Amino acid sequence: MPALTIPFDQQDGFSKRLMDGIEASTIIASYDDIRNARHAYYANTSYFDSKVGNIVQTLEECGQLDNTIVIVTADHGDMLGERGLWYKMNFFEHSARVPLIMAGPGVINGKVTSPCSLVDILPTMLDIAKTDQTPRPIYGQPIDGRSLWAMATSGTEDHGVAIGEYCAEMTAHPVIMIRRGDYKYIYCPSDAPMLFDIANDPQETTNLVNDASHAELAHAFADEIAAGWDMDSIRQDVIAKQKQRRAVYQAMQYGLRADWDYNPPRHASEEYVRNHMDWTEAAAKTRFPPLDQD
Repeated sequence: MPALTIPFDQQDGFSKRLMDGIEASTIIASYDDIRNARHAYYANTSYFDSKVGNIVQTLEECGQLDNTIVIVTADHGDMLGERGLWYKMNFFEHSARVPLIMAGPGVINGKVTSPCSLVDILPTMLDIAKTDQTPRPIYGQPIDGRSLWAMATSGTEDHGVAIGEYCAEMTAHPVIMIRRGDYKYIYCPSDAPMLFDIANDPQETTNLVNDASHAELAHAFADEIAAGWDMDSIRQDVIAKQKQRRAVYQAMQYGLRADWDYNPPRHASEEYVRNHMDWTEAAAKTRFPPLDQD
């Protein structure tokens, strides 16, 4: 069950908006609701783990396990009632922290604590492939991230940094997160900044941004964000893009609908056993064990 529950009036500004947005501030989840949700999440984790096992078994069966680097990760976590929050949409550990497990030839059996993020996966894969080809920029933008391969093969920390940017639900301004070493700094122009010592305060209960002993660090993080992000420009760009999408969405309601998500074209007239093919041909393609073709 959740290790930390914070009353609504003691929540930070962003968490209050999140709770209002998902109605967690007015509809209180019961003990059974929370337990069932966490039970389902752990069941999902077990299911995922079994699929990783299937992949490893297949690699063993085809003799490629010793020639394959396996990377297990995820795109986000879930608050599952921690701090009274649900889903993701924030930079607290239960939401923002994800697994990153690597195994295979050359990978040591160990653990490193240097912060990293999913943008580091591409440079890592290039390193694994032993290519010195520089990744091509995408749409004119450089590819971010650094390779994690040296850490995976040596265990030596590289003391990297993880950056998070959020411009989605329940915020009218960008939210920026910087994780460096043991510290995490979260900034949004409409909210009070937050600074946490994750090593000594894993539940993120104490905001150190106004703590005198951390004043220099808090100012350094604030200066870094001011220099690296034009918050007003980002906000204006997001709003402009939202207006464009609303106009496109309205147009999409007429005539043949086209969803935002890509859907591969499928023609029902050519699926299964239909008149477009010979039935004996279908049997030869789909029967298991296969029919003897001789």
